[in-house]
Amino acid sequence: MRAFFLAWTEGISNLAQPVLEIGNTKLTQPASESDPAILPEPLAEIPWYHNVILIEKLDDPRDRLWYAQKTIEHGWSRAVLVHHIELDLYGRQGKAITNFAWSLPPPQSDLAGHCLKDPYIFDFLSMNEDIAEKNLERGLLENIRKFLQELGTGFAFVGSQYHLEIDGEDFYIDLLFYHLKLRCFVIIDLKTGDFKPEYAGKMNFYLAALDDRLRHQSDNPSIGIILCKTKKKVIAEYALRNMSAPIGVSEYMLTRKIPAELRANLPSIEDLEKKLVGGKRTQKI
Repeated sequence: MRAFFLAWTEGISNLAQPVLEIGNTKLTQPASESDPAILPEPLAEIPWYHNVILIEKLDDPRDRLWYAQKTIEHGWSRAVLVHHIELDLYGRQGKAITNFAWSLPPPQSDLAGHCLKDPYIFDFLSMNEDIAEKNLERGLLENIRKFLQELGTGFAFVGSQYHLEIDGEDFYIDLLFYHLKLRCFVIIDLKTGDFKPEYAGKMNFYLAALDDRLRHQSDNPSIGIILCKTKKKVIAEYALRNMSAPIGVSEYMLTRKIPAELRANLPSIEDLEKKLVGGKRTQKI
């Protein structure tokens, strides 16, 4: 309890502004050291052990409050909260390169931007970095629950290799979703290499066809997400600049990034092999 109190009161008092606004919550600093500190309301709305996780795993009160608010909004369990903290959801949310600012009206553009991440982390897949696109798609579908969890709240799976017949030719959308909050279809195009400008043109084609053939009059314009292994920021921005259809570009990772200070202390592959070989020889003796 003491650590909980100090984590919030000291964290808030060290900030320069007299009133700090985080999300929709305003935190008022005490006028003097003798005045009681005012703690953020969301802290009282989540279970105690959720609060313990927040103060043990996060140092910045802004980060803690963001995760507390999302816990209330989505009803996260402790395990889900830890999962999102360890994968730095706060740092990845809304970081995709998009053209939503001019291709969508303001209310939807802001919400759509926050629904996308960069990068997406698919560490639940047991695959190497040279995976083929069809194997990546198959792996995501076999782990659809974890895939949906990584995509975020609101995504409903519609189908894979969704068929479109256009002017006598067959086309297939890799993954098709419907977002319940955005009230629109979401196309995901998987690419296992670097982002290329022509991918945006292909996505624009898919979105035009999908809106013409599948979108209901009450739906918002469909959104496209191009998931690539890597991307160059300027190239992606130029590719989307004059596109009128809403498109975002994000990277994906098959493994979590290891902090530099930890990576330096990890044994090399050669060291592991020596220990394994040595262990086997000892067992034989």
